[in-house]
Amino acid sequence: MRAKEWNVRLELTEDGDDTSARAELVTDDGVEVRGQGRARRNPSDPSVPLIGDELAASRALADLAEQLALTTRRDIASSVETSAPSRSW
Repeated sequence: MRAKEWNVRLELTEDGDDTSARAELVTDDGVEVRGQGRARRNPSDPSVPLIGDELAASRALADLAEQLALTTRRDIASSVETSAPSRSW
């Protein structure tokens, strides 16, 4: 059995009430998948930077998951197309 370990890098950037997050996954095969997320504090809410970080990070990870699912669907479709037997009548 071969074990694999994939790591996700998460980068957060704060600018005032705005927080941006970028999530990046690079697989063992060199496939790169990225996701982005943003959060903006409502001016009427108390300033709790951790909440903005969490929200932006969760959105970036959710986007990363969607992008990975899209990559998987494309890979499945291309493997089905290339492995389908050719019919020559």
